[in-house]
Amino acid sequence: MGHWLAPAGAAKQLGFIKRFDARFWSVNFPRPMMASVVTTGPNALRVDAVFYKANDLAGLIWETEDRFDHPLTAYETARDFRTCRLSFRWRSQGLRGLDAIDGPTLTIEGRDSSGAARSWYVRLWNYAVGTPEDAVVSLDFADVEGGFLFPHEGEAVWAGDVDRMFISLVPPGYTKEDVPLATPAEGWVEISDIVCDGSGSVLSIGDTLVPEHRLRMATGYDDLYHVTPARLLRNVVHLGYRRIINHYVGMSHYFRLEALGSDFYVSLAGSALNVACSAWHRDLVTRAKELGFDLILSLSYELLDQHCWNDWKQRAEDGSPALTGWEPPSTLLSPAHSGAMFYLQAVGRAFAAIARDAGAAVRFQVGEPWWWVRADGRICLYDAAAVSAFAPVSIADVRVPLDEEQKATLDAAGAVLAQSTADLVAAVRAEAPGAEALLLVYLPTVLEGTEVKRANVPVAWSAPAFDVLQLEDYDWATTGNGGATARGVAETSVRLGYPVEEQHYFAGFVLNLEDKHQWKPIAAAAEAGFARGTAEVFVWALPQVLRDGFTWFGEGEAAVEAFEDVRFPVALGREAVVEPAFSTAVVTTASGAEQRNSDWADARMRFDAGPGVRGEAELQALIAFFRARRGAAVGFRFEDPYDNSSSGMTGEPHPTDQPIGVGDGLRTEFELVKHYEGQVRRITRPVAGSVRVSVDGAEQMIGWTLAAKGMVRFEVAPAAGAEVRAGFRFDVPVRFAEDRLSVSRATFAAGEAASVPLVEIREG
Repeated sequence: MGHWLAPAGAAKQLGFIKRFDARFWSVNFPRPMMASVVTTGPNALRVDAVFYKANDLAGLIWETEDRFDHPLTAYETARDFRTCRLSFRWRSQGLRGLDAIDGPTLTIEGRDSSGAARSWYVRLWNYAVGTPEDAVVSLDFADVEGGFLFPHEGEAVWAGDVDRMFISLVPPGYTKEDVPLATPAEGWVEISDIVCDGSGSVLSIGDTLVPEHRLRMATGYDDLYHVTPARLLRNVVHLGYRRIINHYVGMSHYFRLEALGSDFYVSLAGSALNVACSAWHRDLVTRAKELGFDLILSLSYELLDQHCWNDWKQRAEDGSPALTGWEPPSTLLSPAHSGAMFYLQAVGRAFAAIARDAGAAVRFQVGEPWWWVRADGRICLYDAAAVSAFAPVSIADVRVPLDEEQKATLDAAGAVLAQSTADLVAAVRAEAPGAEALLLVYLPTVLEGTEVKRANVPVAWSAPAFDVLQLEDYDWATTGNGGATARGVAETSVRLGYPVEEQHYFAGFVLNLEDKHQWKPIAAAAEAGFARGTAEVFVWALPQVLRDGFTWFGEGEAAVEAFEDVRFPVALGREAVVEPAFSTAVVTTASGAEQRNSDWADARMRFDAGPGVRGEAELQALIAFFRARRGAAVGFRFEDPYDNSSSGMTGEPHPTDQPIGVGDGLRTEFELVKHYEGQVRRITRPVAGSVRVSVDGAEQMIGWTLAAKGMVRFEVAPAAGAEVRAGFRFDVPVRFAEDRLSVSRATFAAGEAASVPLVEIREG
């Protein structure tokens, strides 16, 4: 397997769409209101919105530059709209009408003909035929005017350099004042019969289809609420993901709100979900089912802090609320608070009902339920409801050794947490009998101190309490801490008793664009998940995959294994000719001076094993080995007779031969390398049983293992500043350089050496 971070413009397979294709509109709006857009036909869309304040305004947006698709699936950037004509039918309800002041207005943002930044405001009513709630709008971007005046009385728009366009949507009670509306206002608009013509109406779009593979996709509503489900699923399918999507319903966009003074709090008035969220998820579930996907709906105990009732929040011993590091922050619902848990159950039932009513399988994940632990070790289980439920004793730092009373407190907290998750699953199954229940556990909670698992991985979760155990460890995966992952998976499996075939694993995620180098260890973590035999492995999550161009490749044709861990026959290899090679571009100037650019940081080895073929037996061994490798198709090990040891070139290895890293107290994996006067060579094929490891000069006889591709994996991370060294023998990964082999008896009978070229395989 492998992965690639596709850059912008990487798509080679292209299709075409019309500008203003319904799938590629998006929405935006200020908190606390909510809106969503879905496609209702090939040339039609619908926006649902709920407004809470008199200054709430939603925008239905067409972006000139595609910022929300993968580089392999994005449409082209074309800023000149002057040769485009757009028409559509407008139908709305619960919004300011087309004819009203502050009614639907098309804002065009870009630059004028001189290059100065400009915005124009086009009153749609001036270009409409019909009623304020049902009209046909026609716009010729070569002849459109901004302003509230009648056509030919406003300011001409220059649509030759446009960044984006958006249509404003406001409630009937819109006054621009920052005050709550008397009651929440729901509205909708349907835009249908969308037609764009003219010579500039066609855009190219990435149409790459990555082959289907076994890695699964995870998505999150809080990061995708603004795009259409059709657009989301197009990316998932084109990138090769199939069968299952794990969808986190989020913590900041699904709820209804009610006003209390100038603030807004989550509410069950009307229903658990706001109208925009309901419409979006109905469309997502229906489309996913049509495409053959099962959707796992994930609900966590996390909620946007500013909208959470104060007595629902988990709290530290000093009374301060549990707050995450997001901005704005989220909080954690107390498993001991009956009102908070009743609300969570109502939300779970609402999402289950959407899946049930669509005829889809109901698969429900309880996502990362836990008692929040702060960075300083303070655990948040001292809210009033928790104090009433199990009278917790003081725990200043949950990571240090605890006394029996403190352990009992954690056990009691774990029992309350387990009961709350059982009640949540029961509520979902009451709504959708037979629903599958999945539990997501964040692995670092298992190893954060020796006792915190009593509260956050209670034994009451043991199989068969849930149908599937899902494990996540993004803090470890992104730093390549595979040793911690292995320990966490093993300990959780033993504690809860779910076999590997009843487990899922989540690899990811890359929070910030500047950290996209983290995709390499994430891909390695996913491969390790497959190697463990995990039933399903997911990448977290789609928004980051799209942003960074992450592209995963499957096993390839007929699942051919590209490398076999066997060694080229030693007797043939002993007489090999060795050729280290670099790639250097040399440019000679007119004056005769040279400029040289080295393309490779490391030499690529070439060998000729022909000199070892000296008789009938060797010839037969060579032909058999060549046929078994299918020529150049399959790689293998080769012992370089002149350089195969960490000690000099061929000496006996010692545990302090080669520096392979410095500990930081967190890192558990170190790649084997060999140094050549400042040049570093990656060693991916060490000889089994030859590796010796030292930390600060002391050989480590236990506490580490040798993982695939020459990775030393410690059970416990070496201390910060500790020098890690290793000694080893190694082979070179090679393949036959050609798909044909030409040797004969006459060749070596005449004293001539056959030519059997081999070339090194670069492994990372």
